[in-house]
Amino acid sequence: MKRPRLLIQAALENRAALLVLALLAGGLWAFIELADEVLEGETHAVDEAILVALRTPGDLSDPLGPGWLEEMMRDFTALGGTGVLTLLTIAAVGFLLVAKAPRVALAVALAIGGGILLSTLLKSGFDRPRPELVPHGSIVYTASFPSGHSMMSATVYLTLAALVSRVLRRRRLRVYLVGLAVVLTLLVGFSRVYLGVHWPTDVLAGWTVGAVWALLASLVMLRLQLRRSIERPRGAEIE
Repeated sequence: MKRPRLLIQAALENRAALLVLALLAGGLWAFIELADEVLEGETHAVDEAILVALRTPGDLSDPLGPGWLEEMMRDFTALGGTGVLTLLTIAAVGFLLVAKAPRVALAVALAIGGGILLSTLLKSGFDRPRPELVPHGSIVYTASFPSGHSMMSATVYLTLAALVSRVLRRRRLRVYLVGLAVVLTLLVGFSRVYLGVHWPTDVLAGWTVGAVWALLASLVMLRLQLRRSIERPRGAEIE
């Protein structure tokens, strides 16, 4: 009785892997198309229009809304900052080590570290200048395309959500967790445009690459778990 159940589970997981592969291909194609449009300058008019629309008419130095909204956007943008994501990653890796899943901890560290490296390489390769149309509402140091905050928030939040959802038995808990990760990622990206530190296409590209990277990491971990190359956290299943 146990063997048929395991076969059914394996079949479902293989179907999920095929779906992830399709999403990976679609995401990669979307990023290539977007990058091509950006390099040719065909997105510049749309980028400018969106940035201006988020500013008070007649005063590009003043973002739309009251002062507390601007401060809230700075809080949201910090959720995709290096400090917050580093602490979150360390906490997750530490949890996995305590849960006696060292190989999963290593996989998570490598996935997020690889995302950081990819973000750095893409920024250096495209070397797109930051928007100068409006004053920046946050200090920036690197190139603009793709948005590092957007990409790394997608990488970290979606990767961790996918990992934790593997030990949640109830579907609504998995949906809630992944949905929460998506909402956090969207808030970080929107805050970057609102604060004027990124063009909208920078954020869109960051979301796309980050989601693709998170999906790839999830697929690799799924395959390794099926082959028993990495373990599941012991005693971590939640009803």
